[in-house]
Amino acid sequence: MTLQRQRMANDVMYSGDPEPFMAMWSRSDDVSLFGAFGPCKTGWPALTETFRWVGGRFSNGAMRTEFEVVHAGTELAYTVGYERGELSVDGGPVGPVAIRVTQMYRAEEGQWRLIHRHGDFAPVDESPGR
Repeated sequence: MTLQRQRMANDVMYSGDPEPFMAMWSRSDDVSLFGAFGPCKTGWPALTETFRWVGGRFSNGAMRTEFEVVHAGTELAYTVGYERGELSVDGGPVGPVAIRVTQMYRAEEGQWRLIHRHGDFAPVDESPGR
């Protein structure tokens, strides 16, 4: 259920509407973001401002969320994966995007709420044999 909500919230975010993504988050002071566009922020007020700025940069998104690792304990959970596809940033042409994403969740009032996101633009794999 949470992963399905996460995928749907990401779809809307990449089309320019951050509100469903923001609804997935805890409102606590210890939430944090290490964003792909550079901002490293802590606390819900700072994240709110950043998510609205980031969401406003996106349009015409056709992204997919790919979870490589999903783990849930009793109090904390995390996902590791990619958000890939095509979208427009700042009104520019639609182009390919690949973001590596690690997200942490905390159980709050019977729901998993995001408490941390680290995203970066995936570099080219330079490992041997590539």
